[in-house]
Amino acid sequence: MVGVMERIMGDSWTWSYLVILLMISSAIGLTTLTRLLATFVQWIYVYFLRRPKNLRSYGTWAVVTGATDGIGKAFAIELSKQGFNMILIGRSSTKLSSVSSEILQSVSTRPCKITKLTLDFSSDEDLVNCVELVRKSTAGLDVGVLVNNAGTTYPHGMYFHEVSEDLWKDIVKVNVVGLTMMVQAVLPGMLERKKGAIINVGSAAAVAVPSFPLFTIYAATKTYVSSFSKSLHTEYKKRGIDVQCQIPMYVATKMVPLIKNTTFFVPSPEEYVHAAIRQVGYASLSAPYWTHSMQWWFASLIPDVFLNSWRLKYGIHNRKMGKYKI
Repeated sequence: MVGVMERIMGDSWTWSYLVILLMISSAIGLTTLTRLLATFVQWIYVYFLRRPKNLRSYGTWAVVTGATDGIGKAFAIELSKQGFNMILIGRSSTKLSSVSSEILQSVSTRPCKITKLTLDFSSDEDLVNCVELVRKSTAGLDVGVLVNNAGTTYPHGMYFHEVSEDLWKDIVKVNVVGLTMMVQAVLPGMLERKKGAIINVGSAAAVAVPSFPLFTIYAATKTYVSSFSKSLHTEYKKRGIDVQCQIPMYVATKMVPLIKNTTFFVPSPEEYVHAAIRQVGYASLSAPYWTHSMQWWFASLIPDVFLNSWRLKYGIHNRKMGKYKI
């Protein structure tokens, strides 16, 4: 009789433990499911339902660097369509004139003032005069938006020991020094007016993946852009300045020669900028194009060791095939 009672009590305690474990597992599963659902609902809202901010509330002039091609050119045209007067900055005076003409044709129904500045951020001479020139050109203007888009990278995938000193210094000067000086040039005016938006174009190479082998200096400079932007956002948000680092993945531009056509995951510069405009003024770090945000999320689920291995193999393969050559 005693043995039977002990067995019953033992079974009772076993069932109790099983029930408790089942309840805990269910609670964890429900919590995880709720979080995933909340994340999905937020994603839908951010990319498809949230109203974009009225960028004209920042000011009447916009400054765009790297304005002659790709994302920069698309930003310049889109901002002009939204009613901004433009200050276009690029290396080629001929291309700047071409983009200027294209802008004037696209907004022919209203007057649009355009100032063109020829600046090469890889030139030491231009860098020395950069801040003074931009401040002189923007003096008295209600500059509300700065798009820091100018950037450069390797001509093809290279191990670090293969990168010449001149090349990596040029990349640092364009992607880091030039970008920083542009912020230095326009920020004081924004602070006086207590409003402004600064958009720094970063890269998924620095944020969405743990490393970007064969383009090490490029990825490192874009990591600077991300950190710089987030800290500026924290410093100046309460003073009316919205700073955002935008994270594109592949966009069909000349900077990505292995991409010839647009796809589901590779938008045109115009498609990318249409999405990018909607995200200005919100988070300090944003992947504006919705399929890019999906790629970023999926990448976050993969252990770093596998992503690093894949990126290196993918880079070596493209290097051998000559796909990275410009």
